[in-house]
Amino acid sequence: MALKIKKILISQPKPKTEKSPYFDIAEKYGVEMDFKPFIRVEGIDVKEFRQQRINILDYTAIVFTAKIAIDHFFKLCENLRITMPETMKYFCISEAVALYLQKYIVYRKRKIFFSATGKMDGLGSSLAKHNKEKFLVPVSDVHQDDITSILDDKKIDYSKSIMYRTVSNDITEEEIMSYDMLVFFTPTGITSLLKNAPNFVQGDKVIATFGPVTAKAVIDAGLRLDCEAPREGVTSMTAALEVFLKENSGKKK
Repeated sequence: MALKIKKILISQPKPKTEKSPYFDIAEKYGVEMDFKPFIRVEGIDVKEFRQQRINILDYTAIVFTAKIAIDHFFKLCENLRITMPETMKYFCISEAVALYLQKYIVYRKRKIFFSATGKMDGLGSSLAKHNKEKFLVPVSDVHQDDITSILDDKKIDYSKSIMYRTVSNDITEEEIMSYDMLVFFTPTGITSLLKNAPNFVQGDKVIATFGPVTAKAVIDAGLRLDCEAPREGVTSMTAALEVFLKENSGKKK
C-alpha cells in the first residue's frame, strides 16, 4: 500500500533560489515542504578558546576541512587581534574550500594546497612534502577521526582545536509529529530530533538521510531508515526523494 506523504520536513535552510529541485518535487507530487534546520553552528568565544592553551601563531600551517571552519577560524583570529603572516600555509580538503579563503586572504600571495579528491587522503602527497610544518586543525566539537587519520599516517606534528560547535534548534514535539517525512543530513540532527521529541514514536513516519554517518545514527537510535542517499544510481537527496515519492505516492509521473 502506498504511503500518504503530504508534509515533508527538510532539516536544512531553505534554498536561496526558486530553481531548487526541492520545489520542483514538491509541485510534481503535491507535497508541502518546510525547511527547518534541527541544528545550528556557533563559534566559541575567546575565553573558551584560551582554555585550550593553543597559540595560533605557534603553527606554520592550517588544515581546513570545510568553509564553516574557515569562517570561525578567521572570526576567532579577529577577536584575538591576530593577523595571519604571509608565510602561513593552508591545506584544504577541496578546491572549493581553498577558493573560499579569498574571503579572508589575498589568495595568489599565499601557499595554498588542496585535495583533488575532496577527501583528506587526497592531501597525502602535499602533507608528506611539508611534514616539517606544525599544523593546526580547526574542528567542531563533534567531528570524525578520519579528518586527522591522514595526518597520523604521515606522522605530521599537529594539534586539533575546537573552534565551533553544533547545537540544537528548538522545534516542538508537536511540530515534528505533524510531518509525514523527516529528512536529515547530519548525526547531530538525529540527536536534536530525540532531544526535542523525547517521546518520538516513528510509526508510519518516513525517515530519510544523506550520508552513511547520518544513516548509521538513525539505526543506532533504534529508528527505521526508509530512504537513503547517496546510493547506486542516486547521488543526491533530491534524487532519492524523487524516487521514493514516485514509488509511494501512487501517482505516476
